[in-house]
Amino acid sequence: MLRFMPVGDSMTIGSAGEHTWRYRLWRHLRETYGGPFTFVGPREELYDKAAEAPVSYDYADPGFPRRHLAGWGEGWVHMAPLIGEAVRRHRADVLLVSLGLIDLGFYTNAEQTAENVRAFIASAREADPRVRMVLLPVIPNIRAQVDEPFAAQVDQFNDLLAKCAADLDEHQSPILLAPRPEGYDIHADTYDGTHPNASGEHRIAAAFAGAMWEAWGIGQAYAAGTS
Repeated sequence: MLRFMPVGDSMTIGSAGEHTWRYRLWRHLRETYGGPFTFVGPREELYDKAAEAPVSYDYADPGFPRRHLAGWGEGWVHMAPLIGEAVRRHRADVLLVSLGLIDLGFYTNAEQTAENVRAFIASAREADPRVRMVLLPVIPNIRAQVDEPFAAQVDQFNDLLAKCAADLDEHQSPILLAPRPEGYDIHADTYDGTHPNASGEHRIAAAFAGAMWEAWGIGQAYAAGTS
C-alpha cells in the first residue's frame, strides 16, 4: 500500500466545514490510481476558528483517510523537527508538502527558510532513505500584492526551493518540485486572499496530482470538474 503524508500549514489542515485539498486529491487518486493507497500522519483534525485551535472533525465529507501532518500557523521551521518521527512512525512513502508562507510572513527570511527545507529533507531521509517528496511552491497571497518586500521574499524563496529540489534530488529518494497551481487566482480561488475555497482546493490537488503523474506515473492528470 502506498502511504501519502500531506504536510502543510493552514491551507493544508483546512478549517471546520471544508473538504480540503487532501480530500480532493484522495478522490482523484481513488479514481485513477490502480493500487491500494492511504493518507497517513499523526493528526486528523481541522482548525476550528471559533475555538482558535485544531479541535474540529467537521469535514464537509468525512469519509476519507484524514490523517496528515499540518497545522494552522505552522511552517518549515515547525515541521523540520517533527518530520523524522512522523515518517518513521507512520511509514510514509510520499510526502506532499505545502509550506513556506507562514515562515516568510512571521519567522524566517527566504534564506533561513530554505535552510529549514534542507533540514526537513535530511530528517525525513534519516527516518526513511527511500522516502519520496513533492514540494509545492509558495502561492503568493493577498499580502504579496500590497507588500513588495514580502512579495520579493516569496519569489526568492521559490527560487531557493527549486534549487533545493534540484540539488537534493536522489534516485532512491526523489524530490519533485510541483508547479504553481495552474490558473490559481487569489480572488477567485480563495475565500480571504490566502485560504483556498473549493476551486482552490481542486487547483492545489491538481498540482500535486500532475507532478506525480508526469514524473512517477502515479494516477493520471487531474481532470477538470473532479468532485
